[in-house]
Amino acid sequence: MDELNKQKPEVPIIIIERDEQPQPKEVVTKVVAPSKKRKWLKRFLALVAIGCLMVAILAGYYFWNYYYNIGVSVSVTPEQNIEKLQKPVKQEAPEVVMINDSILGVAMDFYAIHGLKASIQFEEPDTADTSVYLYCRSADHKADNTYIGSLVVNGEELQSDTHHLGYMAMLGNNSVIGISRSEKVKDFVQERGGCFFRQFILVSNGDIPGRFFLHGKVERRAIGRIDDQLYYIATRHKETLWDFADALREYGFIDAIYITGGADYVFYRDKDGIRHDIGDVADYPHSRWKGIIPWLVFKN
Repeated sequence: MDELNKQKPEVPIIIIERDEQPQPKEVVTKVVAPSKKRKWLKRFLALVAIGCLMVAILAGYYFWNYYYNIGVSVSVTPEQNIEKLQKPVKQEAPEVVMINDSILGVAMDFYAIHGLKASIQFEEPDTADTSVYLYCRSADHKADNTYIGSLVVNGEELQSDTHHLGYMAMLGNNSVIGISRSEKVKDFVQERGGCFFRQFILVSNGDIPGRFFLHGKVERRAIGRIDDQLYYIATRHKETLWDFADALREYGFIDAIYITGGADYVFYRDKDGIRHDIGDVADYPHSRWKGIIPWLVFKN
Protein backbone atom coordinates (compact mmCIF):
# COMPACT_ATOMS: atom_id res chain seq x y z
CA MET A 1 0.00 0.00 0.00
CA ASP A 2 2.77 2.37 0.81
CA GLU A 3 4.26 1.74 -2.55
CA LEU A 4 1.01 2.41 -4.30
CA ASN A 5 0.63 5.68 -2.47
CA LYS A 6 4.08 6.61 -3.40
CA GLN A 7 3.32 6.10 -7.05
CA LYS A 8 0.29 8.54 -7.10
CA PRO A 9 1.31 12.12 -7.93
CA GLU A 10 0.21 14.88 -5.60
CA VAL A 11 -2.54 17.11 -6.99
CA PRO A 12 -2.00 20.72 -6.01
CA ILE A 13 -5.02 22.62 -4.63
CA ILE A 14 -5.37 26.06 -6.15
CA ILE A 15 -7.59 28.53 -4.33
CA ILE A 16 -8.66 31.60 -6.28
CA GLU A 17 -9.86 34.48 -4.10
CA ARG A 18 -12.31 36.94 -5.63
CA ASP A 19 -12.99 40.32 -4.21
CA GLU A 20 -16.72 40.91 -4.69
CA GLN A 21 -16.50 44.59 -3.63
CA PRO A 22 -15.60 46.89 -6.52
CA GLN A 23 -12.48 48.85 -5.95
CA PRO A 24 -13.23 52.55 -5.58
CA LYS A 25 -12.17 54.60 -8.47
CA GLU A 26 -10.32 57.77 -7.75
CA VAL A 27 -12.48 60.79 -8.67
CA VAL A 28 -10.60 63.74 -9.93
CA THR A 29 -12.46 67.09 -9.67
CA LYS A 30 -11.32 69.47 -12.28
CA VAL A 31 -11.83 73.13 -11.35
CA VAL A 32 -12.45 75.15 -14.46
CA ALA A 33 -11.90 78.86 -14.02
CA PRO A 34 -14.80 80.95 -15.45
CA SER A 35 -13.95 82.79 -18.58
CA LYS A 36 -13.72 86.58 -18.65
CA LYS A 37 -16.79 86.68 -20.90
CA ARG A 38 -18.92 84.88 -18.31
CA LYS A 39 -17.67 87.16 -15.56
CA TRP A 40 -18.65 90.28 -17.50
CA LEU A 41 -22.05 88.77 -18.39
CA LYS A 42 -22.83 88.16 -14.71
CA ARG A 43 -21.76 91.67 -13.83
CA PHE A 44 -23.88 93.10 -16.63
CA LEU A 45 -26.97 91.16 -15.54
CA ALA A 46 -26.45 92.30 -11.94
CA LEU A 47 -26.22 95.92 -13.08
CA VAL A 48 -29.40 95.51 -15.16
CA ALA A 49 -31.24 94.09 -12.14
CA ILE A 50 -30.07 96.95 -9.94
CA GLY A 51 -31.06 99.47 -12.62
CA CYS A 52 -34.56 97.97 -12.92
CA LEU A 53 -34.96 98.09 -9.15
CA MET A 54 -33.89 101.74 -9.04
CA VAL A 55 -36.32 102.63 -11.85
CA ALA A 56 -39.16 100.89 -9.97
CA ILE A 57 -38.28 102.76 -6.75
CA LEU A 58 -38.11 106.12 -8.55
CA ALA A 59 -41.39 105.45 -10.38
CA GLY A 60 -43.06 104.55 -7.09
CA TYR A 61 -41.71 107.68 -5.44
CA TYR A 62 -42.87 109.87 -8.33
CA PHE A 63 -46.35 108.30 -8.24
CA TRP A 64 -46.60 108.84 -4.48
CA ASN A 65 -45.19 112.36 -4.65
CA TYR A 66 -47.44 113.32 -7.58
CA TYR A 67 -50.74 111.89 -6.35
CA TYR A 68 -50.48 111.89 -2.57
CA ASN A 69 -47.68 114.15 -1.33
CA ILE A 70 -49.16 117.45 -2.56
CA GLY A 71 -47.24 119.53 -0.03
CA VAL A 72 -50.19 120.48 2.20
CA SER A 73 -52.70 118.64 4.36
CA VAL A 74 -56.27 118.26 3.07
CA SER A 75 -59.39 119.20 5.01
CA VAL A 76 -61.97 117.28 3.01
CA THR A 77 -61.67 114.20 0.78
CA PRO A 78 -63.24 113.90 -2.68
CA GLU A 79 -65.68 111.34 -1.25
CA GLN A 80 -66.80 113.79 1.44
CA ASN A 81 -67.32 116.54 -1.13
CA ILE A 82 -69.39 114.16 -3.27
CA GLU A 83 -71.59 113.55 -0.23
CA LYS A 84 -71.96 117.32 0.25
CA LEU A 85 -73.05 117.73 -3.37
CA GLN A 86 -75.90 115.28 -2.76
CA LYS A 87 -77.21 116.81 0.46
CA PRO A 88 -80.49 118.75 0.56
CA VAL A 89 -79.93 122.41 -0.19
CA LYS A 90 -79.93 124.80 2.75
CA GLN A 91 -82.85 127.19 2.32
CA GLU A 92 -81.61 130.77 2.43
CA ALA A 93 -82.69 134.10 1.04
CA PRO A 94 -80.65 134.81 -2.11
CA GLU A 95 -78.08 137.48 -1.41
CA VAL A 96 -74.42 138.41 -1.34
CA VAL A 97 -73.26 139.98 1.92
CA MET A 98 -70.16 142.13 1.60
CA ILE A 99 -67.87 143.06 4.48
CA ASN A 100 -64.34 144.43 4.41
CA ASP A 101 -61.45 143.95 6.75
CA SER A 102 -57.68 144.12 6.93
CA ILE A 103 -55.41 141.38 8.21
CA LEU A 104 -51.59 141.36 8.23
CA GLY A 105 -51.72 144.65 6.35
CA VAL A 106 -53.80 143.20 3.47
CA ALA A 107 -57.11 145.03 2.91
CA MET A 108 -59.79 142.70 1.53
CA ASP A 109 -63.48 142.65 0.61
CA PHE A 110 -65.37 139.47 1.50
CA TYR A 111 -68.54 138.48 -0.36
CA ALA A 112 -70.51 135.80 1.49
CA ILE A 113 -72.71 133.83 -0.93
CA HIS A 114 -76.16 132.78 0.31
CA GLY A 115 -79.01 130.91 -1.40
CA LEU A 116 -77.54 131.09 -4.90
CA LYS A 117 -76.94 128.50 -7.60
CA ALA A 118 -73.48 128.42 -9.17
CA SER A 119 -72.70 127.39 -12.74
CA ILE A 120 -70.21 128.09 -15.51
CA GLN A 121 -71.21 129.92 -18.68
CA PHE A 122 -69.33 131.47 -21.58
CA GLU A 123 -71.54 134.50 -22.06
CA GLU A 124 -70.60 137.33 -19.73
CA PRO A 125 -73.61 138.38 -17.63
CA ASP A 126 -75.33 141.63 -18.51
CA THR A 127 -75.30 144.29 -15.81
CA ALA A 128 -79.08 144.54 -16.21
CA ASP A 129 -79.64 140.82 -15.52
CA THR A 130 -81.20 140.89 -12.05
CA SER A 131 -81.01 137.10 -11.70
CA VAL A 132 -77.19 137.33 -11.46
CA TYR A 133 -76.00 138.13 -7.94
CA LEU A 134 -72.26 137.70 -8.53
CA TYR A 135 -69.92 136.51 -11.24
CA CYS A 136 -66.16 136.13 -11.72
CA ARG A 137 -63.55 134.16 -13.64
CA SER A 138 -63.04 130.42 -13.16
CA ALA A 139 -60.45 128.36 -15.11
CA ASP A 140 -57.47 130.06 -16.76
CA HIS A 141 -56.82 129.78 -20.48
CA LYS A 142 -53.75 130.09 -22.68
CA ALA A 143 -53.22 132.40 -25.64
CA ASP A 144 -54.30 129.58 -27.98
CA ASN A 145 -57.61 129.37 -26.04
CA THR A 146 -56.85 126.00 -24.45
CA TYR A 147 -57.79 125.76 -20.79
CA ILE A 148 -55.45 125.20 -17.87
CA GLY A 149 -56.77 122.65 -15.43
CA SER A 150 -59.80 120.40 -15.75
CA LEU A 151 -62.97 122.11 -16.95
CA VAL A 152 -66.50 120.71 -17.18
CA VAL A 153 -69.46 122.85 -18.26
CA ASN A 154 -72.97 121.41 -17.94
CA GLY A 155 -71.66 117.85 -18.11
CA GLU A 156 -69.32 118.46 -21.07
CA GLU A 157 -65.63 117.95 -20.38
CA LEU A 158 -63.61 120.63 -22.16
CA GLN A 159 -60.26 119.91 -20.54
CA SER A 160 -58.73 117.27 -18.28
CA ASP A 161 -55.59 118.42 -16.49
CA THR A 162 -54.74 117.81 -12.83
CA HIS A 163 -51.71 120.07 -12.41
CA HIS A 164 -53.87 122.57 -10.51
CA LEU A 165 -54.89 120.91 -7.25
CA GLY A 166 -57.60 123.30 -6.11
CA TYR A 167 -61.08 122.76 -7.54
CA MET A 168 -64.68 123.92 -7.36
CA ALA A 169 -67.60 121.62 -8.19
CA MET A 170 -71.25 122.57 -8.78
CA LEU A 171 -74.23 120.24 -8.95
CA GLY A 172 -77.82 121.36 -8.66
CA ASN A 173 -77.89 124.13 -6.06
CA ASN A 174 -74.85 122.82 -4.17
CA SER A 175 -71.26 124.03 -4.57
CA VAL A 176 -68.06 122.82 -2.92
CA ILE A 177 -64.37 123.59 -3.10
CA GLY A 178 -61.52 121.22 -2.26
CA ILE A 179 -57.89 120.29 -2.77
CA SER A 180 -57.02 117.03 -4.53
CA ARG A 181 -55.40 115.62 -7.64
CA SER A 182 -58.16 113.01 -7.83
CA GLU A 183 -60.73 113.46 -10.58
CA LYS A 184 -63.49 111.64 -8.67
CA VAL A 185 -65.48 114.79 -8.00
CA LYS A 186 -65.07 115.96 -11.61
CA ASP A 187 -66.27 112.62 -12.96
CA PHE A 188 -69.20 112.63 -10.54
CA VAL A 189 -70.53 116.04 -11.60
CA GLN A 190 -69.76 115.39 -15.26
CA GLU A 191 -71.96 112.28 -15.28
CA ARG A 192 -74.79 114.31 -13.75
CA GLY A 193 -74.57 117.42 -15.91
CA GLY A 194 -72.77 119.63 -13.40
CA CYS A 195 -69.83 122.04 -13.64
CA PHE A 196 -66.23 121.81 -12.43
CA PHE A 197 -63.01 123.77 -12.77
CA ARG A 198 -59.50 123.70 -11.33
CA GLN A 199 -57.26 126.45 -9.99
CA PHE A 200 -54.14 126.38 -7.84
CA ILE A 201 -54.08 126.32 -4.05
CA LEU A 202 -53.96 129.38 -1.82
CA VAL A 203 -55.02 127.70 1.45
CA SER A 204 -55.56 124.03 2.22
CA ASN A 205 -56.76 122.86 5.63
CA GLY A 206 -55.71 126.19 7.13
CA ASP A 207 -52.19 126.03 5.72
CA ILE A 208 -50.50 127.60 2.70
CA PRO A 209 -48.20 125.95 0.13
CA GLY A 210 -44.45 126.24 0.41
CA ARG A 211 -44.17 128.24 -2.81
CA PHE A 212 -46.20 129.98 -5.48
CA PHE A 213 -45.58 130.26 -9.22
CA LEU A 214 -47.06 133.73 -9.73
CA HIS A 215 -44.96 136.63 -8.55
CA GLY A 216 -45.14 140.39 -8.36
CA LYS A 217 -47.88 142.60 -6.95
CA VAL A 218 -51.33 142.81 -8.54
CA GLU A 219 -54.91 142.83 -7.27
CA ARG A 220 -55.76 139.32 -6.07
CA ARG A 221 -58.99 137.31 -5.94
CA ALA A 222 -60.08 133.95 -4.59
CA ILE A 223 -62.94 131.62 -3.72
CA GLY A 224 -62.65 130.40 -0.14
CA ARG A 225 -64.62 128.73 2.61
CA ILE A 226 -64.93 129.05 6.36
CA ASP A 227 -66.76 125.92 7.50
CA ASP A 228 -69.33 125.42 4.69
CA GLN A 229 -69.78 129.11 3.92
CA LEU A 230 -68.39 130.13 0.53
CA TYR A 231 -66.86 133.56 -0.05
CA TYR A 232 -65.59 135.48 -3.02
CA ILE A 233 -62.60 137.55 -1.88
CA ALA A 234 -60.87 140.51 -3.55
CA THR A 235 -57.96 142.62 -2.34
CA ARG A 236 -58.29 146.38 -2.37
CA HIS A 237 -54.66 146.96 -3.30
CA LYS A 238 -51.90 145.17 -5.17
CA GLU A 239 -50.49 142.28 -3.16
CA THR A 240 -48.07 139.42 -3.60
CA LEU A 241 -49.73 136.04 -3.81
CA TRP A 242 -47.89 134.93 -0.68
CA ASP A 243 -49.17 137.90 1.36
CA PHE A 244 -52.71 137.33 0.05
CA ALA A 245 -52.69 133.61 0.92
CA ASP A 246 -51.13 134.26 4.32
CA ALA A 247 -53.81 136.87 5.11
CA LEU A 248 -56.58 134.42 4.10
CA ARG A 249 -55.08 131.76 6.35
CA GLU A 250 -54.75 134.19 9.24
CA TYR A 251 -58.35 135.37 8.76
CA GLY A 252 -59.59 131.80 9.24
CA PHE A 253 -60.19 130.36 5.78
CA ILE A 254 -59.94 126.57 5.76
CA ASP A 255 -59.60 126.23 1.98
CA ALA A 256 -59.12 128.84 -0.74
CA ILE A 257 -58.39 128.61 -4.45
CA TYR A 258 -57.06 131.32 -6.73
CA ILE A 259 -59.32 133.23 -9.11
CA THR A 260 -57.63 135.02 -11.98
CA GLY A 261 -58.75 138.43 -13.11
CA GLY A 262 -56.88 140.94 -10.97
CA ALA A 263 -58.78 144.21 -11.19
CA ASP A 264 -61.17 142.97 -13.93
CA TYR A 265 -64.72 144.26 -13.71
CA VAL A 266 -67.41 142.08 -12.13
CA PHE A 267 -70.42 142.93 -9.98
CA TYR A 268 -72.51 141.65 -7.09
CA ARG A 269 -76.04 142.37 -5.84
CA ASP A 270 -77.19 142.81 -2.28
CA LYS A 271 -80.39 141.37 -0.77
CA ASP A 272 -82.38 144.23 -2.32
CA GLY A 273 -81.08 143.37 -5.79
CA ILE A 274 -79.01 146.55 -6.06
CA ARG A 275 -75.92 146.08 -8.22
CA HIS A 276 -72.49 147.06 -6.90
CA ASP A 277 -69.47 147.25 -9.18
CA ILE A 278 -66.17 145.49 -8.42
CA GLY A 279 -62.99 146.35 -10.30
CA ASP A 280 -62.45 148.60 -13.29
CA VAL A 281 -65.72 149.41 -15.06
CA ALA A 282 -63.74 150.32 -18.20
CA ASP A 283 -62.94 146.60 -18.62
CA TYR A 284 -66.60 145.75 -19.20
CA PRO A 285 -67.48 143.93 -21.36
CA HIS A 286 -64.53 141.61 -21.91
CA SER A 287 -64.96 141.55 -25.69
CA ARG A 288 -61.38 140.37 -26.37
CA TRP A 289 -62.09 136.95 -24.88
CA LYS A 290 -65.78 136.79 -25.75
CA GLY A 291 -66.98 133.20 -25.80
CA ILE A 292 -63.65 131.98 -24.39
CA ILE A 293 -63.70 132.96 -20.71
CA PRO A 294 -65.57 130.43 -18.56
CA TRP A 295 -67.45 132.68 -16.12
CA LEU A 296 -68.42 131.44 -12.69
CA VAL A 297 -71.94 132.81 -12.22
CA PHE A 298 -74.09 132.81 -9.07
CA LYS A 299 -77.79 133.20 -9.83
CA ASN A 300 -81.03 133.37 -7.90
